[in-house]
Amino acid sequence: MLTVAVSSRSLFNMEGANAIFESQGQKAFDEHMLQTEHLPLPPGPAFALVRKLLQFNTTRMPEKPDRVEVVLLSRNSACAGVRVMNSVAHYGLTVEQAVFTKGDDRFNYAAALGADLFLCAHASDAKKALDNGIAAATLMPGTYAQDMADTTLRIAFDGDSVLFSDEADELFREHGLERFRLDEQRDAKKPLGDGPFKRFFVKLRELQASLPANDNRIRTALVTARGGASSGRPINTLLSWGMDVGVAIFADGRPKGPLVRAFRADMLFDDTGRNCESASAHDIPAGLVPFGAGGIVAQTPVGASAPALAS
Repeated sequence: MLTVAVSSRSLFNMEGANAIFESQGQKAFDEHMLQTEHLPLPPGPAFALVRKLLQFNTTRMPEKPDRVEVVLLSRNSACAGVRVMNSVAHYGLTVEQAVFTKGDDRFNYAAALGADLFLCAHASDAKKALDNGIAAATLMPGTYAQDMADTTLRIAFDGDSVLFSDEADELFREHGLERFRLDEQRDAKKPLGDGPFKRFFVKLRELQASLPANDNRIRTALVTARGGASSGRPINTLLSWGMDVGVAIFADGRPKGPLVRAFRADMLFDDTGRNCESASAHDIPAGLVPFGAGGIVAQTPVGASAPALAS
C-alpha cells in the first residue's frame, strides 16, 4: 500500500483563514473556521494528486484492500478540523484517518502511520521528515485549475537531490559545469545514489504494476536541468532500479514551468525554489524538497535567487 500524509493547507487553499491565524491568533482562527464550517474550502496544491491517487481504491471490501491510503496530518486544532473534514466530505474524498495536532510536531505521527510521502506547508516539518527517511516537500500555496473529469495522475520529478542523491549537485557546485559534464560522461554507467524520493517513486511504479495491463492512469516524468551530454547516468540509474521513468526531459537549464505544463503535471517535486516558482507560474503545483548541498541552497526561500543547479 502507498501511504500519503497531507496537511490541510496542502490539500485545501486556506490562505485566507491562515491570515486570520497569523494576525489574530488561534482563538480567532478557530472561531472563524467553526463559523464557516458549512463552506467548502477551495482545492489546494495537493488536491488533484490526492484525488487521483484515491481513485485507485475501486473497492473498500476487506478481501480487496485499498491500494492507496491518504491521511490528513494537520497542525490545526480539532475545532478548525471540522471545516476541513466537511470539505473532504464535500469533494467525496475517502480520507478516513486524520490527526489534528494543534501546532505540535507532526513527524512522529507521519512515521507512526508509515507514510511514504508527506506534503506540508512548513519547511521545518518537511526537512525533519526527510532527515528520517520519509519523502517530503513544502507545497507552494494557492488555488490551481481542476479538471474533475481527468483521471490520469501525472507526477514530474527532478533528478539530482530528489530521485537521486546530491552527489552530482555537490560536484557541480565545487568544480563547475565543465567538470560536472566530464565526470558525468565518464561515470555514465555508474548508478547515482538513492535520493529522498526513490522509495515513493518505486511505490508509485508498483501501484502502476498492480493495475490491469491496459490501465495507464499513472504517468511519471524526469524533468532535470541536465543537458543531453549528461543524460546517460540518470537513465542508467533508473535502469539499474529495474524501471524506466516514462517521459524524460533534459532541459539544459531552461525554465521548467513550460515543460511541466506541457506534461500536464499534477505535481512537480524539485529541490530548487526557482523551479517551483516557474511551475506555479504555469498553473502547476510544486513541492520544494529541502534536500541536498547540506540543505543550504535547497532551502532558499521561494522567491529568492539561487545559483543554477545540476538537477
